[in-house]
Amino acid sequence: MLQYNIAFITQYKLLVRRRQEQIQAEVLTVLRQCGKSVSAYEILAKLRVDSPKMAPPTVYRALDALIGQGRVHRLESLNAFITSQYNAKKHTSILSICDDCGSVDESIAPDLMKKLSNFVGKTGFEPTRHVIEVHGYCASCGDHELAS
Repeated sequence: MLQYNIAFITQYKLLVRRRQEQIQAEVLTVLRQCGKSVSAYEILAKLRVDSPKMAPPTVYRALDALIGQGRVHRLESLNAFITSQYNAKKHTSILSICDDCGSVDESIAPDLMKKLSNFVGKTGFEPTRHVIEVHGYCASCGDHELAS
């Protein structure tokens, strides 16, 4: 009986992990198809086309896992999400957000992050993560603003 329960639990965990990975893949697909920053509820709306009973916590769990894997960024200032252009798990990204068209460009500056950590570390503060978002106008919109 105990052997059966262990086998059942192992099989159940495997099924749950596969389902979580499937949902993560679906969320990532939606983000890639949108090609812009998207809120969790916009993602949920697109996923509900095929899975009408999907709930917000399911999407948030998938997003948290994808962020942890470095495959997705949360845009704190917009409460939205985008796919990573780099393996962000190994690097902290600088996200440049256009306030006109909404485009997001991702850059990596490892030296800047090290300097920033050292700077705040002088006060005894120990950073656990960096979130750097810069708002302004992209090259296309900046040119448009100048022409107006």
